[in-house]
Amino acid sequence: MTAADLGASLDDFWLLGARSSFTPTARGWLQPNDDFLRLWLHGPELALLAESCPAEIALHQALMAEPAVSVSASELGAIADADARANYQFFLRFRDELIAAGTLEACYLSLLRRPQRFDLPPLFLDGLVAAIVGHLQAGNTDAFQVLAAQMLFRAQRLSLVEGRLLCADLAGLDQRQAGAGLLDVLTPDNAADFWRTQGKALFALDLTHEISTELGHGFSFKLALKHSGLSALARVLSQWLQHFLGQPLSIAPLQQVDDPAWSWHIGLDADAMRLLNELYEGSALATERLAQLISLFRLEVPGAYPKPIYLGLAMTADKCLKLKPQNLLLNLPAELALLG
Repeated sequence: MTAADLGASLDDFWLLGARSSFTPTARGWLQPNDDFLRLWLHGPELALLAESCPAEIALHQALMAEPAVSVSASELGAIADADARANYQFFLRFRDELIAAGTLEACYLSLLRRPQRFDLPPLFLDGLVAAIVGHLQAGNTDAFQVLAAQMLFRAQRLSLVEGRLLCADLAGLDQRQAGAGLLDVLTPDNAADFWRTQGKALFALDLTHEISTELGHGFSFKLALKHSGLSALARVLSQWLQHFLGQPLSIAPLQQVDDPAWSWHIGLDADAMRLLNELYEGSALATERLAQLISLFRLEVPGAYPKPIYLGLAMTADKCLKLKPQNLLLNLPAELALLG
């Protein structure tokens, strides 16, 4: 299974969570249900085709009727197509892991902690993230935060337009391609259009820290962006981490770290981690490397960890971003380590 195979169905996982379709535990974590499992069976790699053999049809129908039903090795082995057989094996391994874990969150942490020993396509992780984040946004009327939340499971494309750094869903942009007109940037004025399309219309999120206005005669002023996508993303990241840690915390965007006691940092993607490591070590970075850094953030967990933790978000050299929310869970100081 690849991103192309299942990427389109991530919307379904997101919407399932946003409709509050899961029963939370006392901790607020989400118990798996048949509707969640059936979504995988609707994906392109598990949906029935005209050429599906009788064994595959029988298995698919049995799982649709009862997603947790026991499946024998002989039932799997009877599927004629090798790719279809492998995809069912992936799904059943994931299903069994999820049921054993008891919640989406516990399953997610389990998969993260043993990636070498549990060979599953990354899209299973993205499906879990989409459902959890969707649930966390249920009832939220802040369009900026809802759009920023989708960055946790959708790859993004960054572009610099008239001094502003804009971020939009990579797959949506690829589908849009040529001749579709200018991309709408989410603003308070068009937020109603975002809700009218249930968030499915393609909007860009402005990740600019501040805007600079020239007044002439050498004078200018800088104004913090009131509806910053970075502030919305910071709220999303706070919500995500607090959901797992179960204690109050705050995350705020920064333009630079001015802290001689800087002691801990986490990159929210692979490029950011490398950049933060180099900055922490005092390395001189080329201008084009520094330009990849989208933003820094300051994480504080009062009463649990005495110092601020700095987070970084960066784009690749070709201006793409795949935010990894797992980094925020797996790279915490020992005092904040998740018990699962």
